[in-house]
Amino acid sequence: MAELIAKLKNGAAQEWVNERIGSLTYVIDYASKKTVPVHRQSVWYYFGGLTLFFFVIQIITGLLLLLYYKPTEAEAFESFVFIQKEVPFGWLMRQVHSWSANLMVLMMFIHMFSAYFMKAYRKPRELMWLTGFVLCLLTLGLSFTGYLLPWNTLAYFAVKIGIGTLDYAPGGAFIAKIAQGGDEVTGETLTRMFGLHVVLLPGLTLLVLSAHLILMQTLGTSVPIGYKEKGLVKGEEPFFPNFLMKDFIGWMIGFALLIFLCVVFPWEIGTQADPLQPAPEGIKPEWYFWAQFQYLKQVPGPIAIATMTIAMLAWAAVPFLDKKANNEERDVKFTIFGVLTLGFFLVECFIVYYEYYILHPVAH
Repeated sequence: MAELIAKLKNGAAQEWVNERIGSLTYVIDYASKKTVPVHRQSVWYYFGGLTLFFFVIQIITGLLLLLYYKPTEAEAFESFVFIQKEVPFGWLMRQVHSWSANLMVLMMFIHMFSAYFMKAYRKPRELMWLTGFVLCLLTLGLSFTGYLLPWNTLAYFAVKIGIGTLDYAPGGAFIAKIAQGGDEVTGETLTRMFGLHVVLLPGLTLLVLSAHLILMQTLGTSVPIGYKEKGLVKGEEPFFPNFLMKDFIGWMIGFALLIFLCVVFPWEIGTQADPLQPAPEGIKPEWYFWAQFQYLKQVPGPIAIATMTIAMLAWAAVPFLDKKANNEERDVKFTIFGVLTLGFFLVECFIVYYEYYILHPVAH
């Protein structure tokens, strides 16, 4: 300890750290030498960082909520109300956790579609696209498993509807039984969702996220097809500190939006779930599942599941299917596929919004 204090007084903190955990100078030099392309589409680069920012907020607020939450059928709702009403700033932590989950999903979707249309999946970034696709699934899984934890009426029946869609998939009934811990959504389901939400899925997310970030640092930032050839890349700026400071500004804007939503549009507590009661009118999943929810209402279940599964696998395999992108050429078929996919989500979500919030606003 005396040695450490002496070196700190002599201004040798960096050397002290380098001797024990490796070269700190190397990390700083690497960050300062890393560059980011500058062009008119550069704004889309910030949404990956925003997704990561909201994920970090999820971890911090989730750990704080874990101090008081009790994942049992008898105590879950009571502990949820206790956090909201009795714990100092507990209401704020719950609101921040809920809203940051929604913002994280939104930023992830924007990041995914921007990467798709910029053809950021082309060689040699195929694995970056695949790890990003897996992160998308894990993010939706985290959102779905966390939705049940308040154990209120809305969460209970929304999750019940969500799990019920598995019946249309081959082997879905078996998967649903494992997820529920039986044939119905019960306290056992709550316990299993809790385990998935706080242990398994976060662990997997951190592993895949680490791989995604390592690939990002190794391969660098992609630019849209043809930009270099047409001279549309204005140059490159250092990642540290230039781009990182801009990223930081984006995080602060995102944080301000988060707090605004928490204060102006707080999530309600609701009433405790009662499996014996019928589902209230207007029950639906969260907005990021609206498109699938509406599609299942429009198309017979087995056909809907089959077509969505094929589309999802095609989306994951795009780097290996779009041969022209690997040769720095655009293939109109894949542009149309991306537009149709985005249009599907937007149109189906609008239909749900119009039906539940415009035609029948009283139910909400």
